[in-house]
Amino acid sequence: MGLIKLLINDPVTFLLLTIPLLYSVIVHELAHGWVALVMGDNTAKRLGRLSLNPLKHLDPLGTLMLFIVGFGWAKPVPVNLQNISSRRTGFVLVSAAGVVANTIFAFVAILLTQILMPPPQSPMATFLFYLAQINIILAAFNLIPIPPLDGSKIVMGLLPDHIRHIFQRMEPYGFFIIIIMLYLGVLTPVIVFFRRMILGVIGFFL
Repeated sequence: MGLIKLLINDPVTFLLLTIPLLYSVIVHELAHGWVALVMGDNTAKRLGRLSLNPLKHLDPLGTLMLFIVGFGWAKPVPVNLQNISSRRTGFVLVSAAGVVANTIFAFVAILLTQILMPPPQSPMATFLFYLAQINIILAAFNLIPIPPLDGSKIVMGLLPDHIRHIFQRMEPYGFFIIIIMLYLGVLTPVIVFFRRMILGVIGFFL
């Protein structure tokens, strides 16, 4: 569901989506920093990363992946767990914040579709559809428990120390592992599972 295909097939909708979709990735990272700030760590704020300025967040490769395959990432917001009193709880909550933010974005898009009921195939209907789908995919992708994705950090926050170190040792090679597994299609059923789970959560509140 990459945006390049959308650009070719429907350039008007592509233009309508570009900024909101980029900000979906940015808000994902901002959510990490906001939760960390609430819990006592002002590292992201001090470094100017609690900003909606795209130039402070966009990662070239992550942005390219967003346009090619429909999901991507921004530069991670720095968090110093030393400043958070309950480190294990803080680690889990900060890590989960991005996924929650994308799920909320998707929820709002689906809710607006139900309230406004735009005509099928209209720019508004297409806009809301893609906004919801991209945010669901971003949330599902980030739930994969492979470092450095948020899912691995959530799991690490819940595991005993001696097992958590295994995930930490994987982190330098994580993206290579993810790219290979994506290429081989191994992660497809995992993403589908998380996507269904997120849709179930959204459906519960609608």
